[in-house]
Amino acid sequence: MSTTAPTPLATPQPSSRAYPSLRAAWIPLAALCLAFFVEMVDNTLLSIALPTIGRDLGSGTTGLQWVTGAYSLTFGGLLLTAGSIADRFGRRRVLLVGLGVFGALSLCVVFVHSAGELIALRAGLGVAAAAMAPITNSLVFRLFDDKTLRMRAMTVMIVVGMSGFVLGPLLGGTALAHVSWEWLLVVNAPIALIACIGVRLGVAADRAEDLTGDRLDLPGAALSVATIGLACYSLTSGVEHGWAAAGTLAAIAGAIAAGIAFVRHERRSASPMLDLSLFSNGTVRGATIAQAGTSIAMASVMFGLILHFQYAYGWSPVRAGLANLPIIVTMLLATPVSEGLAKRFGHRVACLVGAALLAGSLLGLSWGVSHGYLAIAVSMVFLTIGLRTIMTICAVALVEAMPANRTSIGTALNDTAQEVGTSVGTAVVGTLIAVLVTTSLPAGTWSHELVTSFFHGERISYGVLAIVVGLIAGYGAHTLTDSRSTEEPA
Repeated sequence: MSTTAPTPLATPQPSSRAYPSLRAAWIPLAALCLAFFVEMVDNTLLSIALPTIGRDLGSGTTGLQWVTGAYSLTFGGLLLTAGSIADRFGRRRVLLVGLGVFGALSLCVVFVHSAGELIALRAGLGVAAAAMAPITNSLVFRLFDDKTLRMRAMTVMIVVGMSGFVLGPLLGGTALAHVSWEWLLVVNAPIALIACIGVRLGVAADRAEDLTGDRLDLPGAALSVATIGLACYSLTSGVEHGWAAAGTLAAIAGAIAAGIAFVRHERRSASPMLDLSLFSNGTVRGATIAQAGTSIAMASVMFGLILHFQYAYGWSPVRAGLANLPIIVTMLLATPVSEGLAKRFGHRVACLVGAALLAGSLLGLSWGVSHGYLAIAVSMVFLTIGLRTIMTICAVALVEAMPANRTSIGTALNDTAQEVGTSVGTAVVGTLIAVLVTTSLPAGTWSHELVTSFFHGERISYGVLAIVVGLIAGYGAHTLTDSRSTEEPA
Protein backbone atom coordinates (compact mmCIF):
# COMPACT_ATOMS: atom_id res chain seq x y z
CA MET A 1 0.00 0.00 0.00
CA SER A 2 1.42 3.34 -1.01
CA THR A 3 1.81 5.96 1.69
CA THR A 4 1.98 9.71 1.41
CA ALA A 5 5.17 11.53 2.31
CA PRO A 6 4.99 14.30 4.90
CA THR A 7 6.24 16.74 2.28
CA PRO A 8 3.25 18.01 0.28
CA LEU A 9 3.29 16.58 -3.23
CA ALA A 10 2.10 18.60 -6.16
CA THR A 11 1.66 18.17 -9.87
CA PRO A 12 3.81 20.62 -11.86
CA GLN A 13 1.86 23.75 -12.68
CA PRO A 14 0.78 24.47 -16.27
CA SER A 15 3.70 25.84 -18.23
CA SER A 16 3.68 29.20 -19.93
CA ARG A 17 4.29 27.47 -23.26
CA ALA A 18 2.26 24.26 -23.28
CA TYR A 19 1.96 22.38 -26.58
CA PRO A 20 -1.26 20.65 -27.73
CA SER A 21 0.49 17.65 -29.37
CA LEU A 22 3.83 15.96 -29.84
CA ARG A 23 3.93 17.24 -33.41
CA ALA A 24 3.50 20.84 -32.29
CA ALA A 25 6.37 20.39 -29.83
CA TRP A 26 8.72 18.74 -32.29
CA ILE A 27 11.47 21.37 -32.05
CA PRO A 28 11.98 21.32 -28.25
CA LEU A 29 11.21 17.59 -28.01
CA ALA A 30 13.78 16.81 -30.71
CA ALA A 31 16.30 19.06 -28.93
CA LEU A 32 15.77 17.32 -25.58
CA CYS A 33 15.99 13.91 -27.28
CA LEU A 34 19.26 14.93 -28.95
CA ALA A 35 20.70 16.01 -25.61
CA PHE A 36 19.60 12.76 -23.96
CA PHE A 37 20.85 10.67 -26.90
CA VAL A 38 24.33 12.17 -26.97
CA GLU A 39 24.87 11.75 -23.22
CA MET A 40 23.69 8.12 -23.35
CA VAL A 41 25.61 7.14 -26.49
CA ASP A 42 28.76 8.63 -24.95
CA ASN A 43 28.53 5.96 -22.23
CA THR A 44 29.35 3.20 -24.74
CA LEU A 45 30.61 4.93 -27.89
CA LEU A 46 34.34 4.73 -27.12
CA SER A 47 34.25 1.13 -25.86
CA ILE A 48 34.63 -0.21 -29.39
CA ALA A 49 37.56 2.15 -30.08
CA LEU A 50 39.65 1.29 -27.00
CA PRO A 51 42.18 -0.92 -28.85
CA THR A 52 42.76 1.84 -31.40
CA ILE A 53 43.07 4.50 -28.68
CA GLY A 54 45.54 2.33 -26.80
CA ARG A 55 47.78 2.04 -29.87
CA ASP A 56 47.58 5.75 -30.74
CA LEU A 57 48.23 7.04 -27.21
CA GLY A 58 50.53 4.25 -26.03
CA SER A 59 48.18 3.39 -23.17
CA GLY A 60 48.05 0.17 -21.19
CA THR A 61 44.97 -1.74 -20.07
CA THR A 62 44.52 0.21 -16.85
CA GLY A 63 44.60 3.53 -18.68
CA LEU A 64 42.00 2.34 -21.17
CA GLN A 65 39.73 1.19 -18.36
CA TRP A 66 39.83 4.70 -16.93
CA VAL A 67 38.99 6.23 -20.33
CA THR A 68 35.50 4.77 -19.88
CA GLY A 69 35.48 4.69 -16.08
CA ALA A 70 36.27 8.40 -15.64
CA TYR A 71 33.11 9.34 -17.55
CA SER A 72 30.80 6.94 -15.71
CA LEU A 73 32.16 7.86 -12.26
CA THR A 74 31.76 11.64 -12.63
CA PHE A 75 28.45 11.20 -14.43
CA GLY A 76 26.93 8.88 -11.84
CA GLY A 77 28.41 10.71 -8.87
CA LEU A 78 27.12 14.17 -9.82
CA LEU A 79 23.56 13.38 -10.96
CA LEU A 80 21.88 14.20 -7.65
CA THR A 81 24.00 17.33 -7.24
CA ALA A 82 23.14 18.55 -10.74
CA GLY A 83 19.44 17.94 -10.16
CA SER A 84 19.60 19.89 -6.91
CA ILE A 85 21.37 22.81 -8.60
CA ALA A 86 18.82 22.86 -11.42
CA ASP A 87 15.89 23.02 -8.99
CA ARG A 88 17.47 26.09 -7.41
CA PHE A 89 18.97 28.02 -10.33
CA GLY A 90 16.77 26.98 -13.25
CA ARG A 91 16.46 23.76 -15.24
CA ARG A 92 16.58 25.32 -18.70
CA ARG A 93 19.53 27.49 -17.69
CA VAL A 94 21.56 24.59 -16.27
CA LEU A 95 20.80 22.41 -19.30
CA LEU A 96 22.03 25.10 -21.70
CA VAL A 97 25.25 25.47 -19.68
CA GLY A 98 25.72 21.70 -19.65
CA LEU A 99 25.21 21.45 -23.41
CA GLY A 100 27.65 24.29 -24.04
CA VAL A 101 30.35 22.75 -21.87
CA PHE A 102 29.75 19.29 -23.32
CA GLY A 103 30.14 20.57 -26.89
CA ALA A 104 33.21 22.67 -26.12
CA LEU A 105 34.98 19.86 -24.26
CA SER A 106 34.25 17.43 -27.10
CA LEU A 107 36.19 19.70 -29.48
CA CYS A 108 39.17 19.63 -27.11
CA VAL A 109 39.87 16.01 -28.07
CA VAL A 110 41.94 17.34 -30.99
CA PHE A 111 44.48 18.57 -28.42
CA VAL A 112 44.77 15.21 -26.63
CA HIS A 113 48.17 13.52 -26.91
CA SER A 114 48.23 11.14 -23.94
CA ALA A 115 45.98 8.73 -22.09
CA GLY A 116 46.04 10.98 -19.01
CA GLU A 117 44.75 13.94 -21.01
CA LEU A 118 41.97 11.81 -22.50
CA ILE A 119 40.97 10.51 -19.05
CA ALA A 120 40.77 14.09 -17.75
CA LEU A 121 38.69 15.08 -20.78
CA ARG A 122 36.32 12.16 -20.27
CA ALA A 123 35.89 13.10 -16.60
CA GLY A 124 34.95 16.64 -17.67
CA LEU A 125 32.46 15.27 -20.19
CA GLY A 126 30.91 13.19 -17.40
CA VAL A 127 30.42 16.34 -15.32
CA ALA A 128 28.72 18.12 -18.24
CA ALA A 129 26.55 15.07 -18.99
CA ALA A 130 25.44 14.95 -15.35
CA ALA A 131 24.19 18.53 -15.75
CA MET A 132 22.14 17.41 -18.76
CA ALA A 133 20.72 14.00 -17.87
CA PRO A 134 18.19 14.73 -15.09
CA ILE A 135 17.10 18.00 -16.67
CA THR A 136 16.24 16.71 -20.14
CA ASN A 137 13.61 14.41 -18.65
CA SER A 138 12.36 17.06 -16.23
CA LEU A 139 11.84 19.61 -19.00
CA VAL A 140 9.60 17.21 -20.93
CA PHE A 141 6.96 17.92 -18.29
CA ARG A 142 7.21 21.63 -19.03
CA LEU A 143 6.23 21.10 -22.66
CA PHE A 144 2.79 19.63 -21.98
CA ASP A 145 -0.07 20.12 -19.55
CA ASP A 146 -1.87 16.98 -20.75
CA LYS A 147 -0.68 13.97 -18.77
CA THR A 148 -1.15 11.52 -21.65
CA LEU A 149 1.15 13.65 -23.80
CA ARG A 150 3.67 13.74 -20.96
CA MET A 151 3.75 9.96 -20.81
CA ARG A 152 4.11 9.64 -24.57
CA ALA A 153 6.88 12.24 -24.62
CA MET A 154 8.66 10.43 -21.79
CA THR A 155 8.32 7.21 -23.79
CA VAL A 156 10.00 8.89 -26.75
CA MET A 157 12.81 10.12 -24.50
CA ILE A 158 13.39 6.66 -23.03
CA VAL A 159 13.41 5.01 -26.45
CA VAL A 160 15.91 7.55 -27.77
CA GLY A 161 18.14 7.33 -24.67
CA MET A 162 18.26 3.55 -24.49
CA SER A 163 18.76 3.36 -28.26
CA GLY A 164 21.81 5.56 -27.81
CA PHE A 165 23.13 3.27 -25.08
CA VAL A 166 22.64 0.16 -27.23
CA LEU A 167 23.75 1.72 -30.52
CA GLY A 168 26.98 3.17 -29.11
CA PRO A 169 29.22 0.21 -30.06
CA LEU A 170 27.57 -0.15 -33.48
CA LEU A 171 27.90 3.53 -34.34
CA GLY A 172 31.47 3.60 -33.04
CA GLY A 173 32.49 0.48 -34.96
CA THR A 174 30.95 1.77 -38.18
CA ALA A 175 32.58 5.20 -37.84
CA LEU A 176 36.02 3.73 -37.14
CA ALA A 177 35.96 2.06 -40.54
CA HIS A 178 36.06 5.54 -42.13
CA VAL A 179 37.45 8.12 -39.67
CA SER A 180 39.86 8.38 -36.74
CA TRP A 181 38.62 7.76 -33.21
CA GLU A 182 38.80 11.49 -32.31
CA TRP A 183 35.77 12.12 -34.52
CA LEU A 184 33.66 9.99 -32.17
CA LEU A 185 33.89 12.89 -29.70
CA VAL A 186 34.16 15.82 -32.12
CA VAL A 187 30.72 15.00 -33.55
CA ASN A 188 29.21 15.79 -30.13
CA ALA A 189 29.88 19.51 -30.66
CA PRO A 190 27.44 20.16 -33.56
CA ILE A 191 24.85 17.90 -31.89
CA ALA A 192 25.12 19.91 -28.67
CA LEU A 193 24.82 23.16 -30.65
CA ILE A 194 21.65 22.01 -32.42
CA ALA A 195 20.18 20.87 -29.10
CA CYS A 196 21.02 24.28 -27.55
CA ILE A 197 19.19 26.11 -30.33
CA GLY A 198 16.13 23.86 -30.02
CA VAL A 199 15.95 24.32 -26.24
CA ARG A 200 16.33 28.08 -26.55
CA LEU A 201 13.58 28.28 -29.16
CA GLY A 202 11.07 25.80 -27.83
CA VAL A 203 11.38 25.37 -24.05
CA ALA A 204 9.77 27.97 -21.81
CA ALA A 205 12.13 30.01 -19.66
CA ASP A 206 12.49 29.16 -15.97
CA ARG A 207 9.92 30.75 -13.65
CA ALA A 208 10.80 31.75 -10.13
CA GLU A 209 7.68 30.08 -8.72
CA ASP A 210 8.77 26.70 -10.16
CA LEU A 211 12.13 26.78 -8.37
CA THR A 212 13.09 26.31 -4.75
CA GLY A 213 14.62 29.15 -2.79
CA ASP A 214 16.50 26.85 -0.42
CA ARG A 215 20.23 27.38 -0.23
CA LEU A 216 22.41 24.81 -1.95
CA ASP A 217 23.35 21.93 0.34
CA LEU A 218 27.09 21.79 -0.38
CA PRO A 219 28.00 19.23 2.35
CA GLY A 220 25.18 16.99 1.14
CA ALA A 221 26.37 17.35 -2.45
CA ALA A 222 29.93 16.42 -1.49
CA LEU A 223 28.78 13.39 0.52
CA SER A 224 26.46 12.18 -2.27
CA VAL A 225 29.28 12.43 -4.81
CA ALA A 226 31.59 10.50 -2.48
CA THR A 227 28.96 7.82 -1.77
CA ILE A 228 27.92 7.18 -5.37
CA GLY A 229 31.39 7.62 -6.83
CA LEU A 230 33.06 5.24 -4.36
CA ALA A 231 30.22 2.71 -4.70
CA CYS A 232 30.52 2.65 -8.49
CA TYR A 233 34.32 2.49 -8.27
CA SER A 234 34.21 -0.39 -5.79
CA LEU A 235 32.06 -2.43 -8.20
CA THR A 236 34.45 -1.74 -11.08
CA SER A 237 37.51 -2.41 -8.92
CA GLY A 238 36.02 -5.67 -7.66
CA VAL A 239 35.74 -6.99 -11.20
CA GLU A 240 39.17 -5.75 -12.29
CA HIS A 241 41.31 -6.33 -9.19
CA GLY A 242 39.31 -8.76 -7.06
CA TRP A 243 36.90 -8.25 -4.17
CA ALA A 244 39.59 -8.87 -1.55
CA ALA A 245 41.99 -6.30 -3.03
CA ALA A 246 42.95 -3.45 -0.69
CA GLY A 247 41.68 -0.78 -3.10
CA THR A 248 38.31 -2.50 -3.48
CA LEU A 249 37.82 -2.95 0.27
CA ALA A 250 38.84 0.66 0.91
CA ALA A 251 36.34 1.91 -1.68
CA ILE A 252 33.54 -0.19 -0.16
CA ALA A 253 34.32 1.05 3.34
CA GLY A 254 34.51 4.64 2.09
CA ALA A 255 31.17 4.35 0.27
CA ILE A 256 29.46 2.97 3.39
CA ALA A 257 30.94 5.66 5.62
CA ALA A 258 30.03 8.45 3.18
CA GLY A 259 26.52 7.03 2.78
CA ILE A 260 25.91 6.96 6.53
CA ALA A 261 27.24 10.51 6.84
CA PHE A 262 25.00 11.62 3.95
CA VAL A 263 21.87 10.19 5.56
CA ARG A 264 22.69 11.76 8.94
CA HIS A 265 23.40 15.13 7.37
CA GLU A 266 20.28 15.16 5.19
CA ARG A 267 18.06 14.31 8.16
CA ARG A 268 19.50 17.20 10.19
CA SER A 269 19.81 19.81 7.43
CA ALA A 270 17.24 22.61 7.24
CA SER A 271 17.61 22.64 3.43
CA PRO A 272 18.55 19.08 2.42
CA MET A 273 19.63 18.31 -1.12
CA LEU A 274 17.46 15.17 -1.06
CA ASP A 275 14.52 15.22 1.34
CA LEU A 276 14.68 11.66 2.67
CA SER A 277 11.10 11.90 3.97
CA LEU A 278 9.99 11.58 0.34
CA PHE A 279 10.91 7.91 0.48
CA SER A 280 8.02 7.30 2.87
CA ASN A 281 5.90 7.67 -0.27
CA GLY A 282 5.55 4.26 -1.88
CA THR A 283 5.70 5.66 -5.39
CA VAL A 284 9.02 7.45 -4.86
CA ARG A 285 10.55 4.51 -3.05
CA GLY A 286 9.17 1.82 -5.35
CA ALA A 287 9.90 3.59 -8.62
CA THR A 288 13.51 4.19 -7.58
CA ILE A 289 14.03 0.54 -6.60
CA ALA A 290 12.32 -0.79 -9.74
CA GLN A 291 14.43 1.45 -11.98
CA ALA A 292 17.59 0.06 -10.39
CA GLY A 293 16.31 -3.44 -11.19
CA THR A 294 15.74 -2.60 -14.86
CA SER A 295 19.26 -1.21 -15.21
CA ILE A 296 20.81 -4.28 -13.59
CA ALA A 297 19.02 -6.38 -16.21
CA MET A 298 19.89 -4.11 -19.13
CA ALA A 299 23.57 -3.63 -18.26
CA SER A 300 24.18 -7.30 -17.50
CA VAL A 301 22.65 -8.39 -20.80
CA MET A 302 24.49 -5.73 -22.82
CA PHE A 303 27.84 -6.54 -21.21
CA GLY A 304 27.37 -10.30 -21.42
CA LEU A 305 26.14 -10.37 -25.01
CA ILE A 306 28.94 -8.09 -26.26
CA LEU A 307 31.36 -10.75 -25.01
CA HIS A 308 29.12 -13.53 -26.31
CA PHE A 309 28.84 -12.23 -29.87
CA GLN A 310 32.39 -10.95 -30.36
CA TYR A 311 34.35 -13.60 -28.49
CA ALA A 312 32.33 -16.81 -28.37
CA TYR A 313 30.81 -16.32 -31.85
CA GLY A 314 33.79 -14.45 -33.28
CA TRP A 315 31.61 -11.74 -34.85
CA SER A 316 32.94 -8.34 -35.90
CA PRO A 317 32.01 -5.26 -33.81
CA VAL A 318 29.57 -4.10 -36.50
CA ARG A 319 27.85 -7.48 -36.71
CA ALA A 320 27.73 -7.73 -32.92
CA GLY A 321 26.11 -4.28 -32.82
CA LEU A 322 23.53 -5.32 -35.41
CA ALA A 323 22.73 -8.35 -33.27
CA ASN A 324 21.21 -5.93 -30.73
CA LEU A 325 18.60 -4.72 -33.22
CA PRO A 326 15.79 -6.75 -31.55
CA ILE A 327 16.19 -4.44 -28.56
CA ILE A 328 15.96 -1.29 -30.71
CA VAL A 329 13.01 -2.52 -32.77
CA THR A 330 11.10 -3.65 -29.70
CA MET A 331 11.82 -0.31 -27.99
CA LEU A 332 10.11 1.40 -30.92
CA LEU A 333 7.15 -0.98 -31.22
CA ALA A 334 6.37 -1.77 -27.57
CA THR A 335 4.62 1.52 -26.75
CA PRO A 336 1.07 0.13 -27.13
CA VAL A 337 1.95 -2.78 -24.86
CA SER A 338 3.41 -0.73 -22.01
CA GLU A 339 0.75 2.00 -22.21
CA GLY A 340 -2.01 -0.59 -22.55
CA LEU A 341 -0.87 -2.45 -19.44
CA ALA A 342 -0.79 0.80 -17.44
CA LYS A 343 -4.25 1.90 -18.58
CA ARG A 344 -5.89 -1.49 -18.14
CA PHE A 345 -4.32 -2.72 -14.90
CA GLY A 346 -2.70 0.32 -13.26
CA HIS A 347 0.90 1.09 -12.38
CA ARG A 348 1.41 -1.64 -9.79
CA VAL A 349 0.17 -4.58 -11.85
CA ALA A 350 1.72 -3.30 -15.08
CA CYS A 351 5.14 -3.03 -13.45
CA LEU A 352 4.75 -6.43 -11.78
CA VAL A 353 4.12 -7.85 -15.26
CA GLY A 354 7.23 -6.00 -16.42
CA ALA A 355 9.26 -7.49 -13.56
CA ALA A 356 8.03 -10.97 -14.47
CA LEU A 357 9.07 -10.36 -18.09
CA LEU A 358 12.54 -9.27 -16.97
CA ALA A 359 13.04 -12.35 -14.80
CA GLY A 360 11.56 -14.65 -17.44
CA SER A 361 13.70 -13.22 -20.23
CA LEU A 362 16.87 -13.63 -18.14
CA LEU A 363 15.91 -17.25 -17.55
CA GLY A 364 15.33 -17.51 -21.30
CA LEU A 365 18.83 -16.18 -21.93
CA SER A 366 20.22 -18.64 -19.42
CA TRP A 367 18.85 -21.40 -21.64
CA GLY A 368 19.27 -19.63 -24.98
CA VAL A 369 22.98 -18.73 -24.91
CA SER A 370 23.87 -22.29 -25.87
CA HIS A 371 20.97 -22.70 -28.33
CA GLY A 372 21.78 -20.13 -31.01
CA TYR A 373 20.98 -16.54 -31.87
CA LEU A 374 17.22 -17.01 -32.45
CA ALA A 375 16.69 -18.08 -28.82
CA ILE A 376 18.73 -15.08 -27.66
CA ALA A 377 16.77 -12.68 -29.90
CA VAL A 378 13.41 -13.88 -28.56
CA SER A 379 14.63 -13.35 -25.00
CA MET A 380 15.85 -9.87 -25.94
CA VAL A 381 12.36 -8.98 -27.20
CA PHE A 382 10.65 -9.97 -23.94
CA LEU A 383 13.40 -8.29 -21.93
CA THR A 384 12.82 -5.03 -23.79
CA ILE A 385 9.05 -5.13 -23.27
CA GLY A 386 9.66 -5.50 -19.54
CA LEU A 387 12.22 -2.69 -19.59
CA ARG A 388 9.94 -0.35 -21.50
CA THR A 389 6.99 -1.01 -19.23
CA ILE A 390 8.83 -0.39 -15.95
CA MET A 391 11.08 2.42 -17.15
CA THR A 392 8.28 4.49 -18.70
CA ILE A 393 5.76 4.10 -15.89
CA CYS A 394 8.29 4.57 -13.08
CA ALA A 395 9.98 7.59 -14.69
CA VAL A 396 6.66 9.40 -15.07
CA ALA A 397 5.27 8.30 -11.70
CA LEU A 398 8.44 9.33 -9.87
CA VAL A 399 8.49 12.87 -11.27
CA GLU A 400 4.74 13.29 -10.75
CA ALA A 401 5.10 12.19 -7.13
CA MET A 402 7.75 14.82 -6.37
CA PRO A 403 6.97 18.35 -5.17
CA ALA A 404 6.56 20.79 -8.06
CA ASN A 405 9.84 22.53 -7.26
CA ARG A 406 11.79 19.27 -7.00
CA THR A 407 11.18 17.69 -10.43
CA SER A 408 14.86 17.84 -11.40
CA ILE A 409 15.96 16.05 -8.24
CA GLY A 410 13.22 13.50 -9.03
CA THR A 411 14.64 12.75 -12.46
CA ALA A 412 18.15 12.84 -10.98
CA LEU A 413 17.06 10.20 -8.48
CA ASN A 414 15.64 8.17 -11.38
CA ASP A 415 18.90 8.47 -13.35
CA THR A 416 21.07 7.75 -10.30
CA ALA A 417 19.15 4.54 -9.60
CA GLN A 418 19.73 3.50 -13.21
CA GLU A 419 23.43 4.39 -13.11
CA VAL A 420 23.98 2.43 -9.90
CA GLY A 421 21.98 -0.47 -11.37
CA THR A 422 24.17 -0.37 -14.48
CA SER A 423 27.31 -0.63 -12.37
CA VAL A 424 25.83 -3.50 -10.33
CA GLY A 425 24.71 -5.42 -13.43
CA THR A 426 28.08 -5.11 -15.12
CA ALA A 427 29.90 -6.06 -11.93
CA VAL A 428 27.73 -9.14 -11.32
CA VAL A 429 28.23 -10.53 -14.83
CA GLY A 430 31.92 -9.64 -14.91
CA THR A 431 32.55 -11.26 -11.53
CA LEU A 432 30.59 -14.42 -12.28
CA ILE A 433 32.27 -14.93 -15.65
CA ALA A 434 35.70 -14.31 -14.09
CA VAL A 435 34.98 -16.87 -11.35
CA LEU A 436 33.23 -19.46 -13.53
CA VAL A 437 35.25 -19.14 -16.75
CA THR A 438 38.51 -17.20 -16.70
CA THR A 439 39.80 -13.89 -15.42
CA SER A 440 41.37 -13.09 -18.81
CA LEU A 441 39.31 -13.60 -21.95
CA PRO A 442 41.70 -14.34 -24.84
CA ALA A 443 41.27 -12.57 -28.17
CA GLY A 444 41.06 -14.35 -31.51
CA THR A 445 39.37 -17.67 -32.17
CA TRP A 446 38.38 -19.47 -29.00
CA SER A 447 38.83 -23.18 -28.47
CA HIS A 448 35.76 -25.40 -28.21
CA GLU A 449 36.51 -26.02 -24.54
CA LEU A 450 36.64 -22.31 -23.72
CA VAL A 451 33.40 -21.60 -25.60
CA THR A 452 31.68 -24.43 -23.73
CA SER A 453 32.98 -23.09 -20.43
CA PHE A 454 31.85 -19.57 -21.31
CA PHE A 455 28.32 -20.77 -22.14
CA HIS A 456 28.22 -22.56 -18.78
CA GLY A 457 29.26 -19.35 -17.01
CA GLU A 458 26.58 -17.38 -18.87
CA ARG A 459 23.87 -19.88 -17.93
CA ILE A 460 24.66 -19.54 -14.24
CA SER A 461 25.09 -15.75 -14.46
CA TYR A 462 21.74 -15.11 -16.13
CA GLY A 463 20.02 -17.59 -13.82
CA VAL A 464 21.32 -15.73 -10.75
CA LEU A 465 20.38 -12.38 -12.28
CA ALA A 466 16.85 -13.60 -13.03
CA ILE A 467 16.32 -14.10 -9.28
CA VAL A 468 18.03 -10.84 -8.28
CA VAL A 469 16.25 -8.68 -10.86
CA GLY A 470 12.88 -10.35 -10.28
CA LEU A 471 13.07 -9.67 -6.54
CA ILE A 472 14.30 -6.07 -6.85
CA ALA A 473 11.98 -4.97 -9.66
CA GLY A 474 9.06 -6.92 -8.22
CA TYR A 475 9.45 -5.36 -4.77
CA GLY A 476 9.67 -1.87 -6.27
CA ALA A 477 6.62 -2.45 -8.45
CA HIS A 478 4.60 -3.79 -5.52
CA THR A 479 4.81 -0.46 -3.67
CA LEU A 480 3.35 1.59 -6.55
CA THR A 481 -0.27 2.72 -6.65
CA ASP A 482 -3.06 1.27 -8.77
CA SER A 483 -3.35 4.51 -10.73
CA ARG A 484 -4.23 4.03 -14.40
CA SER A 485 -3.07 7.50 -15.36
CA THR A 486 0.34 9.16 -15.18
CA GLU A 487 -0.67 11.28 -12.19
CA GLU A 488 0.18 10.01 -8.77
CA PRO A 489 -2.10 11.10 -5.96
CA ALA A 490 -0.89 13.72 -3.52
